Amino acid sequence: MDYYKDIFPERPYLEDLDLPSFPGSPAYIIDGQALERNLEILKEIKGKTDCKILLALKAFSNYKTFPLIKNFLDGCCASSLWEAQLAYEEFGKEVHTYSPAYRSDELNQISNYSNHIIFNSVQELKRHKASLKGTELGLRINPEHSETEVELYNPCSKFSRLGAKLADLEGLDIDDISGFHLHTLCQKGADALERTLAVFEEKFHEFLPKLKWLNLGGGHHITQVGYDKDLLIRLINKLKTKYDLQVYLEPGEAVAINTGSLLCTVLDTFESAGVHHAIVDLSATCHMPDVLEMPYRPDIRGAGEEGQKKFSYRLGGTSCLAGDSIGIYSFEQELKRGDRLLFDDMSHYTMVKTSFFNGVRH
Repeated sequence: MDYYKDIFPERPYLEDLDLPSFPGSPAYIIDGQALERNLEILKEIKGKTDCKILLALKAFSNYKTFPLIKNFLDGCCASSLWEAQLAYEEFGKEVHTYSPAYRSDELNQISNYSNHIIFNSVQELKRHKASLKGTELGLRINPEHSETEVELYNPCSKFSRLGAKLADLEGLDIDDISGFHLHTLCQKGADALERTLAVFEEKFHEFLPKLKWLNLGGGHHITQVGYDKDLLIRLINKLKTKYDLQVYLEPGEAVAINTGSLLCTVLDTFESAGVHHAIVDLSATCHMPDVLEMPYRPDIRGAGEEGQKKFSYRLGGTSCLAGDSIGIYSFEQELKRGDRLLFDDMSHYTMVKTSFFNGVRH
């Protein structure tokens, strides 16, 4: 399957992009129409459930797109002072902030920007609640139910530091908070949410009637092909009816998935020890560290797996990290200096992770 052509046959994102004449390299390029297509799907969920959906800035924080996004979504979720400030100043709607721990010298500033502040533990909630009068407080919950296979991204792994478990709530005064936050998913369907909620309700049912809101976190692949939107709608409406609370979702990837690409230029090609190399003007560690962290192999438009097409190359970045390798790809034509390559689906978890290691050009 050619993923790029088959996923949106009516209009693949950036289908009209003229690679040779594009003015900058490297460059993240976002297709506004593709972004709006995702937002329309999220709007449909909101319309059928009256839930609220927040943009997770940890996945996608390109503020030049905020004028479009805020026409569809209700605000942003932040994980730090700077993200909360960005959401407050550039998005201008609800701001919900969660962090595994807060610096005391930043928390008052965060409260100035935030509608909700969510704590990671009961003891930290108790430590700071008196100084946060007027801000709605919440607590992150760990239902101890894993749906994520990759441990690096599993918030409910055995030794997870994220969220309070049922046994940790013994000293909780439920009147101190207005809601719970739980996040167990990563690139998952509604069936994974259904299983999570079954465990969550069984463990925390005594608290739910006393809450004003419930935040179901992110990781919902709502805008991906094949996602069961009807099941998600039923699950949200069941929660709202059963417990009379406001439901929040905070997807990031679902907002930006299949909306943009990362353009690069070939700087050099050579052979070493029988392997053909191509050096490009970007870097896995600087521009798309998930390639090394997860790890995974991003698609290049028009390229194939190793050996699938005539000429195979190991693509490397310009940093001095020895392992700054993106993967092995094959092409119908030999690569040469100046050729342009386009890495697909690079809007989410790329720009937000870009670093200045080695001073590599942004």
